[in-house]
Amino acid sequence: MAEEHLKEINEFFGRMSKEFPEQAKALMTFVRKIEEKGYLDTKTKELISVALAVVKHCKWCIAFHVKNALEAGAKPEEIIEAGWVGALMDGGPGAMYMIPLVKFVDELSKK
Repeated sequence: MAEEHLKEINEFFGRMSKEFPEQAKALMTFVRKIEEKGYLDTKTKELISVALAVVKHCKWCIAFHVKNALEAGAKPEEIIEAGWVGALMDGGPGAMYMIPLVKFVDELSKK
């Protein structure tokens, strides 16, 4: 399930890079600049992004940031706890987005 969402992200941005190259490049430059290590390390930024993805109810964002958090060295438990912080701030709907979060963590952490 997470892999399917990640594939859709890659396909979408591949297409947008061809059809709207200036916009896609601007967005990706912004993303890379914000996500690079600064005062906060990459793992911390990805955990924040996980919480925000839960709040924004975005399964694609959840999959993307779970993958990145794992790659940045976050433990599955840290990722799920970050999701709970998002659920706290969002209430019941955010708590429901813990369902794909936990599924994606389980799927991607077994690689």
